[in-house]
Amino acid sequence: MTTETSPALSTGPAGELATATREFAAWAAGLPGLPPDDGSRYSIRRLTVAWTLESWRRSRHTAIAHRRDLSIFLDWCVRERLDPLDARPTDLAQFQVWRELGAGGRAAKPSTVARALASVSSWYTHLLANTNGRVAHNPALGVKRPKVNARTSTTAGLTLDEVDLLLAQADAEVADRTERLKAAPTQRRHARYLAALRHRALLRLLADLGLRINEALERDIADLSYNAGQRTLRFVDKGGDQRERALPAHTLEGIDDYLAARAEAAGSTIDALVGPLFATTGADGTLGRLAEPNVFVWLRSLAAAAGIPSAGRLSPHSLRHAFATGARSEGVPLEDVQDAMGHADPRTTRRYDRDRHNLDRDPAHVLGKRRASRRVGSATPAEAREDDPGTEGDAA
Repeated sequence: MTTETSPALSTGPAGELATATREFAAWAAGLPGLPPDDGSRYSIRRLTVAWTLESWRRSRHTAIAHRRDLSIFLDWCVRERLDPLDARPTDLAQFQVWRELGAGGRAAKPSTVARALASVSSWYTHLLANTNGRVAHNPALGVKRPKVNARTSTTAGLTLDEVDLLLAQADAEVADRTERLKAAPTQRRHARYLAALRHRALLRLLADLGLRINEALERDIADLSYNAGQRTLRFVDKGGDQRERALPAHTLEGIDDYLAARAEAAGSTIDALVGPLFATTGADGTLGRLAEPNVFVWLRSLAAAAGIPSAGRLSPHSLRHAFATGARSEGVPLEDVQDAMGHADPRTTRRYDRDRHNLDRDPAHVLGKRRASRRVGSATPAEAREDDPGTEGDAA
């Protein structure tokens, strides 16, 4: 298996589509266990490319997961001497057990197995709809997927203080690389300076807005906008919906500093910049998009430098969890956090709130204080009975 990266880009959405199509076609051509491409529009391999492109259009992250899951499944089919186009529910059930007990010597988590079965099922559904009977059923539909506890998460968490440490460390790296560049300007030091500014801008965006990492990395400079007197970022969320979020001053400072340095390096202006918001530049000067695996490596390195104990387990999603937890701890209503994170169900938002079981947030405290305040200055039960006219009448 190869590491997923973001390829160098041609200009504009059409260029990205062409690049993705070539990449997916090369991947599908090497998949094991499938019949050779016979050149027809509806060959299995070409349909597999089309299936992946449909996922890519909605979410690059989903497309990567689909590719990885299908590759593992087809590798398993080859080992089992099974034609995947003739697979039955019992075969998919055996694949599920194989993943659960340890594919490659490592047991997969229930959420990983459930996602893999969902990916394979999606692939079969696409073939079922387009092969005119060559694939007559979806065997994955007959398999009960592992139950995933939607109320808990295995993502490594971050406290608000730890997020502040990360942000401070990113500031320190920018300051350090600025001084090094001033002391001895070289091409390598300038590239490291730009990378530090880019990473700080991305970190602030993730921490301040709680975006998913793919929602951030898939953004272009053209997605920066204005609305209702505020600077905003437009993006496509996990469900494929067009959304827009306000950019606070802390985030804007990081983005503006990065884009100003990038424009200066290009001998241009910020308004003239195009392409990915978080860009990489190849040795030949080709513009590319920052890849998610690189963000994992950088974030963990930054966390280690900041002295955060969980540095080796952190992911960009840890910042999304911290956003939800921090917003709720600061008293932001659940529905506002839910809207910001793009969740259809408030139960999903609560899953992200790591502080939801904090005893200090128990509603009993609020009710207790209210009742205590109502008792202050009020009559005692005995005094109330003496003052109650009904009590005298009863005694008479």
